[in-house]
Amino acid sequence: MKFDDEPVPGYSLPILPGHVSPGRLERVLRAGKFAITSEIDPPDSADPAEVLKRAAIFDGYVDAINATDGSGANCHMSSVSVCSLLTRVGYATILQISCRDRNRIAIQGEILGGAAMGACNLLCLTGDGVQAGDHPQAKPVFDLDSMSLLEIARRMRDEQRFDSGRRIEMPPRIFLGAAENPFVPPLDWRPHRLAKKVAAGAQFIQTQYCFDIERLREFMLKVNDLGLLEGPDRVFILPGIGPLASARSARWIRENVPGVHIPDAVISRLEGAENQKEEGKRLCMDLLHEIRDIPGVSGAHIMAYRQERSVAEIIEATGVLDGRVPWYPGRDDPKALNPESPEAVPL
Repeated sequence: MKFDDEPVPGYSLPILPGHVSPGRLERVLRAGKFAITSEIDPPDSADPAEVLKRAAIFDGYVDAINATDGSGANCHMSSVSVCSLLTRVGYATILQISCRDRNRIAIQGEILGGAAMGACNLLCLTGDGVQAGDHPQAKPVFDLDSMSLLEIARRMRDEQRFDSGRRIEMPPRIFLGAAENPFVPPLDWRPHRLAKKVAAGAQFIQTQYCFDIERLREFMLKVNDLGLLEGPDRVFILPGIGPLASARSARWIRENVPGVHIPDAVISRLEGAENQKEEGKRLCMDLLHEIRDIPGVSGAHIMAYRQERSVAEIIEATGVLDGRVPWYPGRDDPKALNPESPEAVPL
């Protein structure tokens, strides 16, 4: 999708009435398009080329890329650094901030810094406990949780002030997001928890992995009943999906990753397949088709850990982008699109 008022492809856009950010993800969602986001696992490296290499896998297939923030309480390159490298070349990024590792002073500084570098989307997370990761001896902070982080970020943007009350000269123009998990008990409580996050400032939601379509349908019905899917303050919901490598890995995830619900029927389907990895991709495609048809769903968040190259195949096979090509570096440069041309130049 190319916008008429995009000054230079990949640059920040003018902020339209009713919008809060200059980012392309908000534009796509408010235009009613089915948005696709995905995420890269930040490298255990200081090599910027590795970050760009990982992002390029998604070229032409996703509307924004999440840079995870110490996912699973494991140490990697920071989310704000990954976003800085990606926004420098024009990618739309989603800056993740976990409350586990920083207090409100550091977090507010990071929000300003991320916005200054062009990160137009912020995903507010409480974060996994340090005991889950590779530094269990680390001291957790948790000065804030996801709800209070949303409130602080919204005040910084809308009221132009820090949590202390001190004025911010230029506020961050950011589209605020949060995570939700509709798939674990107590199921009736989940829509109300989402409503609290929306009241705190959440404008888009990325959910935990969805392998149970019926639970998602029930969740969306209740969210709609709460009035969260209509009006200028509506929330955009992007259910999480991803390919499973095998029945064995599905069992491991179900037993070891908190909050992931994988029905027995999914594992049986994988067990009965001749090629379980390919069946895992087909399952993801089937889920994406079904998710797209659920009223109120605005897109999907594809998490394909160690199977990132499968994202393009899944998007192509399902046709969920309806022929549009999300922006990526070089998309609008004929020379870049044809690297075999003698006139092609490296980007």
